[in-house]
Amino acid sequence: MDLDFTDAELHRYSRHILLAEVGAVGQARLRAARVLVVGAGGLGSPLALYLAAAGVGTIGLVDHDALELSNLQRQVAHTTARLGRNKAESAAETIAALNPEVRVETHALRMDAAAAEALIPRYDIVCDGTDNFPTRFLLGDACHLLARPLVSAAVLRFEGQLSVFQSHLGAPHPCHRCLHPEMPPEGLVPSCSEAGVLGAVTGVMGTLQATEVLKLLLGIGTPLAGRLLLWDALDARFRTVTLRRDPACPLCGEAATIRDLSAHRAAPAPACAAA
Repeated sequence: MDLDFTDAELHRYSRHILLAEVGAVGQARLRAARVLVVGAGGLGSPLALYLAAAGVGTIGLVDHDALELSNLQRQVAHTTARLGRNKAESAAETIAALNPEVRVETHALRMDAAAAEALIPRYDIVCDGTDNFPTRFLLGDACHLLARPLVSAAVLRFEGQLSVFQSHLGAPHPCHRCLHPEMPPEGLVPSCSEAGVLGAVTGVMGTLQATEVLKLLLGIGTPLAGRLLLWDALDARFRTVTLRRDPACPLCGEAATIRDLSAHRAAPAPACAAA
């Protein structure tokens, strides 16, 4: 592991290096890490910015959307001057201004099965910052099959939830389908564009996502694997629910039937909208 830091890096990351749980070795681990952020919107903005500020060496950004005025209420990686620009490219520009030491790989495309198979193996951890069930199920299946941890957050109105899925490590770790075996019927759960969301809620949940990613990369603390964190902003209340591996799960169970992404390849490409 390369522990050779420039004077500028030592100064930039000094508050990390002071932490016994991080130190120079931990900061070197962050610099060597590669994290894929799917969705450069309300969740992906604070997530990517805090990963960049922390010194994660390579950040991949996936988003095919163009920036709209209504996004700026919560998607803080962007500016009014960039309206109409691709979100992944806009966020990369902000990251470059924040920390030029970080390498950003932009993927201005829809996250479909082919993209998942091509991109996910290139990164250490995958983060879901999207706003639709097809992409969430695709990422959950792909990360299990391609053996990558998934840090997944979701927001709606005044509430958020967060979990870490490491089912590729085997029992007792549950997968995404242990929580949601099947996609809900279309229209049953509204999106943020339909039901609204308090902008600051996405900021909190995206920052919590970044914290879980950093814990995984550093090997510190207890990750949210096997647990679901629920936050009600109006009541200022956090709850943690235990998630258990389902022996009958079609993805990670004893008689799993999902062994590849063929079902996702047959489906229309998901919109991959960011929260």
